[in-house]
Amino acid sequence: MDVSPTDKILVVDDSPDDIFFIKTILEEEGYAVTATDNGPAALAKITTSIFDLILLNAMMPGIDSYEVTERIRTHPDISFVPILLITAHNSSNVVYRLNLDVDDFIRKPVIVDELLARVRSLVRLKHSINERDEIDRQCQDFVSRLTHDLRTPLVAAERIMSLFLEGALGELSPSMIEAMTIMARSNNNLLSMVNTLLEVYCFEAGRKNLVFQLVEIKELINEVVDGLIPLAEEKKLSINIEYINDFNTSIMGDRLELHRLFTNLVGNAIKFTDSGFIQLKITASKHRDDYINIEVADTGKGIPLDEQATLFERFRPGNHKRSGSGLGLYLSRRIVEAHQGSIQVTSEPGRSSIFTVNLPVEQG
Repeated sequence: MDVSPTDKILVVDDSPDDIFFIKTILEEEGYAVTATDNGPAALAKITTSIFDLILLNAMMPGIDSYEVTERIRTHPDISFVPILLITAHNSSNVVYRLNLDVDDFIRKPVIVDELLARVRSLVRLKHSINERDEIDRQCQDFVSRLTHDLRTPLVAAERIMSLFLEGALGELSPSMIEAMTIMARSNNNLLSMVNTLLEVYCFEAGRKNLVFQLVEIKELINEVVDGLIPLAEEKKLSINIEYINDFNTSIMGDRLELHRLFTNLVGNAIKFTDSGFIQLKITASKHRDDYINIEVADTGKGIPLDEQATLFERFRPGNHKRSGSGLGLYLSRRIVEAHQGSIQVTSEPGRSSIFTVNLPVEQG
């Protein structure tokens, strides 16, 4: 196997003899090897340098392999790196450590050919993951550029069609108004989809900057409903808002994103309901005094049980003919989580669905 000049290995062992032995073998194979004899020093190196593999002795004084592994796997700034455990323990202990996110193990005394085979295998794994991550990054960048490029002509088309419908560009016949209305609605649907895709990308790429301010939920909900009443009236649906008791409904949040969240939930309720009503209920949380519950219930066709578990995952549109891209509820979940809240769904297939958003209220 040809070793890349960037293949860097960290050896962590409290035995100078073992470090010398392993380091010599790996350097002869062309790997760049860094060695340390304790857990804290290893963690310091891992947070400041990038390694393709870590060889970790199972038993060390102070911070042992258990804690070193846990800190590596849970550190937000350390990307995935394979860990090869060096151990003299019996098989049950090895299995236990493998369950702690160690990727492979090798027994002492170390056999050279076995060591090299396992190292090559794990380095290949690291290369594969790096390639996958790079492809994913390139895809996300492409999506970002594409959505930006698509948004510009869609916004322009929206403005031109609005001018036509307002009569600013000349009088239209009834049939032309009807056709233009359909075109404008389709354009708006596509623009909404592009905006959702762009928002999802920003959240996933860590580029979403939320602007937190004091938001009055009652006022926001009324604003969302006022904007969606025309859609509900087209389907002869009523939208009811119920406030249970008098309590604090002010939260610290990004008003634009919260508006997007509830517009999506109420809009979905309208889309999937053919008759009946949409009910919004705002209550204090039954479980925590410092949280508020906002329920969006409908009298639609409900959601099959097998779809409910994955409803808030990316690209899970469901099997309904009116389902969209599968990003709206995923984005809703990301917005709620960014506000330290939660979102759940309860649904009776064939009858109704209730989406419940739980958000922290502003104390003071």
